[in-house]
Amino acid sequence: MTDLTQLIARLRPHLDRQAATDLLARAVRAASVTGDEARMVAMLRPEMERLRLSPEVTDFLPGRANITGRRAGAGRGAAGQGPDLLFIGHTDVVHPQDWAAHWAGRPQADPFGAAVIDGELWGRGAADLKAGICTALAALDLLDRAGIRLAGSVSFAFVGDEESGEPGSGVSAGARAWSDAVRKGDLPRPDLAVYVEPTRLQVLPVQIGFFIADVTLTGQSAYFGRPDLGRDALKAAHAVLQAIWDLSGRLAAEAEHPLLGRANLLVTGIEAGGLIAVPGECRFSLIGKLLPGQSLEAATSRLETAIHAATPEGIEVAIAFPAGRDHPRGGSASGIAADHALVTTLSAALKVVRPDRGGIEGAPFWSEMPFLIERLGIPAVYAAPGDISICHTNHERVPLADYHDAILAFAAFIATICGTLPG
Repeated sequence: MTDLTQLIARLRPHLDRQAATDLLARAVRAASVTGDEARMVAMLRPEMERLRLSPEVTDFLPGRANITGRRAGAGRGAAGQGPDLLFIGHTDVVHPQDWAAHWAGRPQADPFGAAVIDGELWGRGAADLKAGICTALAALDLLDRAGIRLAGSVSFAFVGDEESGEPGSGVSAGARAWSDAVRKGDLPRPDLAVYVEPTRLQVLPVQIGFFIADVTLTGQSAYFGRPDLGRDALKAAHAVLQAIWDLSGRLAAEAEHPLLGRANLLVTGIEAGGLIAVPGECRFSLIGKLLPGQSLEAATSRLETAIHAATPEGIEVAIAFPAGRDHPRGGSASGIAADHALVTTLSAALKVVRPDRGGIEGAPFWSEMPFLIERLGIPAVYAAPGDISICHTNHERVPLADYHDAILAFAAFIATICGTLPG
């Protein structure tokens, strides 16, 4: 801890807060709603060139690109070569929807205006997760300003298509293409990774898994005066929903994770009928939460079994899983041990800068960590400024004090993990 304290004291005078704020503002102004990631890639490219990262832009879909960059470590001979540390995050943001109307006449009315109000920078994507991307880049810049040479390498991968909500998008096509390139040897394989989702400057070494199921029950509509001629899909749904809720209770009772809680199933919407007749069709959707060690294949198969067993005779059932990510049926739960050096070192660096932060928590959301841990075997955590609870809302913003503190902590973390050279 003393070494970190001294390192951060050395770094602090070299932090240019205004330059860092300007970097984040430019990122937010690059209105990169999913599908338009090119705006953010164009903003990042000159910054990554300035930092001597030799950026490469590669399409993962026509007209939609990832941008990657790497600065090789300077360690050689007796000094050794440090590890390759990756910072990764997504360039796309969710659509601002009614943001402009909500804030009409107020300073933050432009969702991509990057207004600074009471020490907070507002805008769609400010927290999710452009503050994280800018923190990582500004941390490397801070090390350069302080004259600190790294023994190990620092890599960056900024990928598209993480967010859901735009038609035909939001299936992690960018992360899949990047991980494919690493597996084939077209890109270097990092040793450790930080995915810069917003965590309030806490360190999140584990995350939930999820799947979405769309269920359609089909019977036979009939005039209300002759219900005996119909097969009531809505009535059938009553039995099926009860079976799902019963299964959810069993899942919750079977296991509990110290950082993530219990697995469950949540029915999120239902639609049926509408005519003065026996409802011939009922559709509902649900989302399932998984814990590390629980497989998507087993969890979804168990759900299918419960639904089919509860469906009355004469009712047809169809089940679709529309939200495939790293798995065709959803996103895997994933994580590393809380005492892994990646976790403890980043936590310690954050705590030196901000004694109230750097805690170790579980991610109650799904992002693309499994592409690193499960697909490539790279230990990874989530950490960055910003609060996930206000992302995707009209209140998305980042406290600049948190952002500037994160730059200091990330710089000290990079130097500690990668090692430094004299001179």
